[in-house]
Amino acid sequence: MTLAAENLILSRGGARVLDRVSLELGPGEVVGLLGANGAGKSTLLGALAAELRAGEGALRLDGDDLAGMAPARLARRRAVLPQKPGLGFDLGVAEVVAMGAYPFPELPPVAVDALVDRTLALADATHLRARRYPELSGGEQQRVQFARVLTQCLAARTEGEARYLLLDEPTASLDPRHQGELLRVAADLARDERVGVLVILHDMNLAARWCDRLLLLCGGRAIASGPPSQVLTPASLHLAYGIAAQVVPHPLAPGRVLVLTA
Repeated sequence: MTLAAENLILSRGGARVLDRVSLELGPGEVVGLLGANGAGKSTLLGALAAELRAGEGALRLDGDDLAGMAPARLARRRAVLPQKPGLGFDLGVAEVVAMGAYPFPELPPVAVDALVDRTLALADATHLRARRYPELSGGEQQRVQFARVLTQCLAARTEGEARYLLLDEPTASLDPRHQGELLRVAADLARDERVGVLVILHDMNLAARWCDRLLLLCGGRAIASGPPSQVLTPASLHLAYGIAAQVVPHPLAPGRVLVLTA
């Protein structure tokens, strides 16, 4: 059971954005996508979400061709949090979070309400339940949207069923505490619920702390893949970002690394 891209080539506006990139995401792991602006991270996530079509290569969900999957079936298997989730309606917070259950019409209202309570708690947004979504701050809206995709990811899930959660820069508008909390929840979800989590991050230390594996992109190509300690090396970081960095053991998280830049 995997969500996989194999030798993916994808062009946008006549320019090649991804050049033979491969990635596998399995249940129970958190995989981080890193790279400078324009490296191809969001394009790869969009392809794995079946929102972008590949020029060459394969995209598969648990062995099935992504391009051949009906949207309704796909919505029951994977949830996507885009970089800038848009919502142009004056909805209440609970209504927004309950939208995650739309692909599961068999769920009775009482089950949806219980799931909304659970995911709001996971997103540290229970106190926002009675608020109107447009009245919230950017960070609060992001936490509500995170609760929404958690609802979609957990709704009507049967034991052993693979689900996938795709997060595009989910920490960008959050304060430091909620950045760590969001990724902790994602890691707990992967471990406890056997969900495969793919997350795009710009903070290398958040990636090093919470991701099991990393894929580092540069100019649309994969230049390093593996555990954070193998990917986050001074040479790879200089190639990807043009920065001088030192990588040291994390003082508070055994087995993890810390990236220091000038």
